[in-house]
Amino acid sequence: MRAPTRGTGSADVRLRHGAATSHDGGAPDIGAAAPPPWPPRLLAGVTTPHGAARLDRVAHLTVHGTAPVLSAGELVALAENIGLRGRGGAGFPFARKVTAVREALRRSGGPAAVVVNGTEGEPGCLKDTALLLYAPHLVLDGALLAAHALGAQEVAVGVTRADVADSVGRALAERGPMSLRSRVARLPERFVGGEGSALIDGLDGGPGLPSGRKVRSSERGLGGLPTLLSNTETYAQLAVAARLGALGHRTTGVPDEPGTLLLTVAGRHVLEAPTGAPLAQALAHCGTGPGQGVLIGGYHGTFLAPAAARTVTLDRAALAAHGAVLGAGALLPLPAGTCPAGECAAVARWLAGESAGQCGPCVLGLPALADALAAVVRGGGARALAAVRARVRAVERRGACGHPDGTARFVASALAAFPEEFAAHAHGGGCGRPVLGALPLPGGAAPPTAASPVRAAAPAAQLVVDWTLCRGHGLCADLAPGVVRLGPDGYPQQAAMALPARMRRRAQLAVRRCPALALRVRPAAE
Repeated sequence: MRAPTRGTGSADVRLRHGAATSHDGGAPDIGAAAPPPWPPRLLAGVTTPHGAARLDRVAHLTVHGTAPVLSAGELVALAENIGLRGRGGAGFPFARKVTAVREALRRSGGPAAVVVNGTEGEPGCLKDTALLLYAPHLVLDGALLAAHALGAQEVAVGVTRADVADSVGRALAERGPMSLRSRVARLPERFVGGEGSALIDGLDGGPGLPSGRKVRSSERGLGGLPTLLSNTETYAQLAVAARLGALGHRTTGVPDEPGTLLLTVAGRHVLEAPTGAPLAQALAHCGTGPGQGVLIGGYHGTFLAPAAARTVTLDRAALAAHGAVLGAGALLPLPAGTCPAGECAAVARWLAGESAGQCGPCVLGLPALADALAAVVRGGGARALAAVRARVRAVERRGACGHPDGTARFVASALAAFPEEFAAHAHGGGCGRPVLGALPLPGGAAPPTAASPVRAAAPAAQLVVDWTLCRGHGLCADLAPGVVRLGPDGYPQQAAMALPARMRRRAQLAVRRCPALALRVRPAAE
């Protein structure tokens, strides 16, 4: 185990959201449960003896000082020297993003844009919420530093919570007139909404869904401009590093990954720690332990066994040795009193409902995977377990975005981490424990049990075929996959097909493009 070097890295921020609390709930109650084990950087000045305090512009400058101005070359050099990577999940090197935008600008000769991703659709992650609620100016410093270096004409911040949008809006107003356009936009909250193309689509006035096309935002992003897009914490880390310089930044963390991390522990506590800090110490500071295992990286992440969780450190190399990545920084331990199989089945059902509705693996594969996992929990036998594994293989590497792969990885990791639990449930024994909601879900989604398995919500409408007009072109099956299924003769198998809300837009597109004008959407009230 590598111990972190001495440093300047943490504060404890407790967001006392219940496991079923929506991300759009009231302002979090933040306050230190105990003296923080590491001093703060990003959260400096936020925690006080009386709880948390939002840093307005004056307080922010008092704590952090004035932000420097960097050229594009200096920005790239700083990001390379400190090994800055995106903190939204993918961990892509920030310097490469900036370089890609610069190259696109050389080719286009036009302006750029900068986008801050503060959507945070992960139910177990609240770190970006904490930053934007209590230290919004630090995030804006980083975004504006990058914007000025690139000569950008706009900075846009995408969020989902009303209180977060208000905090960022106030911060922009506190800065007064600026030389470039700056705005905050509140977008629909969905798990896939934080994907890059979905965020750009939402900021440009679209529905906020992944495009499914391999178009880099650095080439064509906000308003069609070359766009630097990164996560809230990434820009905050940039703002701190610009003030400290590369050498000052390296005074904490591990040598090959210096600096600090923002973590969300158990879906409630936001903690800043130096890279290389022991996972067990981060859990203990938040009043918990490894329990039956710890989900690392959120609902597209990987479970660590208790033994590994007690020894592993929080850095890329140490986690990679266990097949895990930190992702967006969510650490979700499963306490001894909850049912792991039921917890994971509830999450799988929720993930299936978070589909963008744009490809078969999402529309068909993920609900089928959730059904198979729920059947295991209800005692479906060896056949049900085999069906789960088959469904995992069926969706892998086939989606238009990363959601099917991430969901399959979560389920496969759960099966590997808790084989005896799933086997006991499949063969009718179960574990006798309730599902406590240790893996938080928005709106208090119910876990599957033998008496009341989780089911998808009833469809609100139907897609209807007029047989007197249909000519079997089959275009509708391509435009609304999972809604329209064609028979051997090439015609739809049913005259009226259930239409989930997430597929309404695709169905309307099929109605408009049907060559025979044989389709219509029938509302549930008819």
